Amino acid sequence: MKIGVIADTHLTQSTPDLAELLNGVFKDVETILHAGDLTELAVLDAFAGKKVLAVCGNMDSLAVRRQLPTYRVFQAERFKIGLIHGWGGPRGIEERIAPEFEGVNCIVYGHTHTPAHREREGVFFFNPGAFGGGWGPRSKSVGVLDLTDTVSGQIFYL
Repeated sequence: MKIGVIADTHLTQSTPDLAELLNGVFKDVETILHAGDLTELAVLDAFAGKKVLAVCGNMDSLAVRRQLPTYRVFQAERFKIGLIHGWGGPRGIEERIAPEFEGVNCIVYGHTHTPAHREREGVFFFNPGAFGGGWGPRSKSVGVLDLTDTVSGQIFYL
């Protein structure tokens, strides 16, 4: 099973570039996760036809904060996955968000605008970076989780 992962879009509505992900990187995914900082709910319209799970982030409008939780846990095949935006500075973010979840195999997060994929203490941490831009020359990115015998992920620079 493949799951598309995006965070930090920082948009007020869907854009052609965002919708194009369904014909490219997210073409073969069953579900799309948005790890917060959508800014407005209309951003999720880009993923019509796919199952979408999202959480709110620190830059989201009041409407987004009323509609979406700050974190969620869901089952995908035999894996338990936590989804959260995150808070504070980039250093130590995984240590801050980990206590929000118990018994998960994977934690997907955003906030830092920096891609990350690593296993720590038996949990796979995955940050797709920022669709709305990050730091460095290859700043725009999304990710795909691959659920097979284990959870792994790949970052795609756009």
